[in-house]
Amino acid sequence: MGMRSAAAGDQAAAFLDFYDDALPQVYGYLAKRCGPATLAEELTAETFLAAVDAARRDDPPPISMPWVIGVARHKLADHWRRQARDERRLSVLAGESTEQADHWDEELDAVRVRHVLDELAVQHRAALTLRYLDDLPVREVAVLLHRTVHATETLLVRARSAFRRAYLAVEERDA
Repeated sequence: MGMRSAAAGDQAAAFLDFYDDALPQVYGYLAKRCGPATLAEELTAETFLAAVDAARRDDPPPISMPWVIGVARHKLADHWRRQARDERRLSVLAGESTEQADHWDEELDAVRVRHVLDELAVQHRAALTLRYLDDLPVREVAVLLHRTVHATETLLVRARSAFRRAYLAVEERDA
C-alpha cells in the first residue's frame, strides 16, 4: 500500500471515530428541535453526508463537534425553509397581528412547549427555536432564515404572540 493510500485510510478511520462520537450528539440536537424521530434521523443523515463531502475536499475544513452541529443547524433551517415554502403554496395567511408582545412571565411546561412549537407555522417554529432554544442572536437567526434583521425581529414578535396564544389555548384545553 502506497503512502497516499495509507494516509487516506488513516483519514477514513479518523472520520469513523469522529462519526461514532458525534452521531449521538447531532441526533440529540436535532431530535430536541424538530419533532418526529424520522425527521431527526433524516436530517442527521444529511448532516453527515455533508460532513463526508466536506472531508473529501482538497482543502477540507477542520471537522469538529461545533462544526458538525453548525451543519446540523443549517440542515434544520433548510428543512424549515422548504416546509414554509410548501405551506405558503398551499395556504394563504390572513389577518396576522403585529402587536408587540408584553412581558410574559410564566413557568412553561416543557412537554407543552414542544407540543405548541410543533403546532406553530414553520417560520414561527424556526425563528423561536433558533432564537430561544439555540440562543442565537437575532442577526444570526436572520442569516439562517435568509431574512433581514428587521424582518426577523418582526417575525419573532409575531411568533411569540402566536406561541403565547397557542400555549394558553392548550393550557385551557388541558385544565
